Amino acid sequence: MTAAGTASETAGTRQDLFAAAENFAPEIAARAAEIETNRFLPQDIADRFAEAGLYRLCVPRAYGGYEAHPGDLVRVVERLARADGSAAWCVFIGATSGLVAGFLEPAEAERVFGDPRTITAGVFAPRGKAVRTSQDGVEGYRVTGRWQWASGSRNASWISGGALVFGEDGKPELAAEGVTQNRMMMFRAEDVTLHDTWDVSGLCGTGSTDFEVRDIFVPATRAVSLISDKPLPLPLYCFPTFGLLGIGIAAVALGLARGSIDALVELAGGKTPQGSSKPLAQRAKAHLDVSEADALTRSARAFLMDTISDAWQAASENGEMTVAHRRDIRLATTHAVRSSARAVDLMYTLAGGSSVYRSSALQRQFRDVHVTTQHMMVSDATLELTGRLLLGVPTNIAML
Repeated sequence: MTAAGTASETAGTRQDLFAAAENFAPEIAARAAEIETNRFLPQDIADRFAEAGLYRLCVPRAYGGYEAHPGDLVRVVERLARADGSAAWCVFIGATSGLVAGFLEPAEAERVFGDPRTITAGVFAPRGKAVRTSQDGVEGYRVTGRWQWASGSRNASWISGGALVFGEDGKPELAAEGVTQNRMMMFRAEDVTLHDTWDVSGLCGTGSTDFEVRDIFVPATRAVSLISDKPLPLPLYCFPTFGLLGIGIAAVALGLARGSIDALVELAGGKTPQGSSKPLAQRAKAHLDVSEADALTRSARAFLMDTISDAWQAASENGEMTVAHRRDIRLATTHAVRSSARAVDLMYTLAGGSSVYRSSALQRQFRDVHVTTQHMMVSDATLELTGRLLLGVPTNIAML
């Protein structure tokens, strides 16, 4: 196939993804209350997301994925989040969980991701303990642990959890950085116990419940380090895993912000605030706050997309990106989430009493965006890290 043909095919698949997100938006908006009450994504929606390829954004093309530019991940997730934050969150988690395919041995990657209906979920935090062993002549690990925040796990066929690795002698195995090795262990869903712990204020429909495994054997071929193992030498897998996680969070937040502006604009023409004779759309306060929210959302999005574009170019041309690229990805994602939360707050407050009713999308967007701000990938600690780098202060960049 010619280079032109490859580019044309890629453009076509991108348009398919964007069209799918656009087509799903009205339905998930209409079913938002159902999704929230259910506390996890209804399986029929998850299955159709899978059929549309939305969970395969970060899976290598070699295994039937899209291996998409991270900017495309933003566009797809952002569009879904304008309609419903929980559905968008599940898509971004399923998509970024597919990154592990770039680290697996080809035969194992085909085994896990060969079925286009495969949905994956996972938690990087090393809450498990993995002890080296063998079973029926196969090298691997016996794994026990319990993890929190397993978004999308009730829809998944494979669920991963980070685990600290120990030798058969009980001694920890050390990574190059001198800390105990942490590997993502991939479990079949039927080997995982899901605990009903997801009773929360926002992103209620993500099913981000606890999960647990006890003394499960995991072959070494399904245990990868997203830090020390070498992935496929392709631009997408040059992006830091934590950076891509932050990009997904930012996309959800930006979509929520844009959705809140949409909701306020729709409301403003027909709402006359109590004690006023002017519709909200004609009040100076509305003009100020809508302008500020729009500027916050658009400028934060522009910074994020510009940063992603620069990093992709470096990865494409050099096979790697600099510390400055990694720093800027983390800074841009955190800034996008904080700016989005401010924009939603403005719209929620401007709407007055209308925004507190369950019938208003603004109350859900307000709750959802303030859950995105609590994620450790976009916390104040991230700004401390990026600030140290901007100031030239010696900094541990292992988590960058």
